[in-house]
Amino acid sequence: MPGKKTGTPRKKRSRKTSSHKPRRNKRPGADSAMPLPLRDRRALEKTSFDLGRVLRQHEFGSIDEANEFLQQFIGAGGGQFPTEPSTPLEQAQEKMYEAWDAAGRRRAKLAREALEICPDCADAYVLLAEETARTPEEALKLYQEGVRAGERALGPKPFADDVGHFWGILDTRPYMRALAGAAECLVAIGEVAQATTHYRELLRLNPGDNQGNRYMLAQLLLKQELDDEVERLLNSYHEDSAAWLYTRALLEYRRRGPGKVATKALIKAFDQNRFVPLYLTAMKKPPRQLPGFMGIGDENEAIHYFVDSVEGWLDTPGALPWFVSVLADAVGESAESRPS
Repeated sequence: MPGKKTGTPRKKRSRKTSSHKPRRNKRPGADSAMPLPLRDRRALEKTSFDLGRVLRQHEFGSIDEANEFLQQFIGAGGGQFPTEPSTPLEQAQEKMYEAWDAAGRRRAKLAREALEICPDCADAYVLLAEETARTPEEALKLYQEGVRAGERALGPKPFADDVGHFWGILDTRPYMRALAGAAECLVAIGEVAQATTHYRELLRLNPGDNQGNRYMLAQLLLKQELDDEVERLLNSYHEDSAAWLYTRALLEYRRRGPGKVATKALIKAFDQNRFVPLYLTAMKKPPRQLPGFMGIGDENEAIHYFVDSVEGWLDTPGALPWFVSVLADAVGESAESRPS
């Protein structure tokens, strides 16, 4: 496993999943209670994409020379970098930045146009999986096409030379998006072992985990009773999210039983997010659509944790009764400590 990392924001997942779970929004913020954001976040990569193309198309003798060129351009008030796509893949990716910014049926139309320009455009398959697939199986086929397209586009060199910081290289992101989408679809159709392999690979390529793949991997490892690997994963990231603290408490219960260590871990989790017990004890039901945004310690975080993680608690004998007993003791102690 990678070395210890600081926490990164939980990704907003938007893949198609099985029908017994709340629906995930196709676009960030698509919850009916929240306005849509002005832009799909993936469209915001265009500036970096254009910058990389500029640097590739100009022969600079040094970093200082490249910086001087960019400063002159910025100083002139340039809004777009002075270069045109030079390959079919770059042309197709330009079409995808247009698609990310589009709405409705136009998004899929532009993705299909991108594939007509270059069949190695992985992001086009990602968008088609999100926008056109009616079942997880249909989405999986599109994501898998995207994975293959990404492998063709990248070639073997990045997989040999750039392991460990894939997300920092813009050209690898379409491949990473396609592989993560395929993994989530595999979870939805019950192919746990194969999904686990994909999530492990995503973290191997990018241990910084900008996509938030570690959260689902932790749950899949629990499901397969790979508790030692769960512990290594938890120890690899320093964070105080509900997903990490409640998973830590469940792991301690599974390994050591309902003793002081597990109870202390669970109380720490209660302190971090007090909304999780509402859902794990069935006092509240999650909404039909998952919230598009969440923050550390808020109710939206609790909803996401419950949907992703409830099976781990249900599959662990005695875990939920223990959870309820610790919660009852904590609530009782809190009431006793209040001034009369």
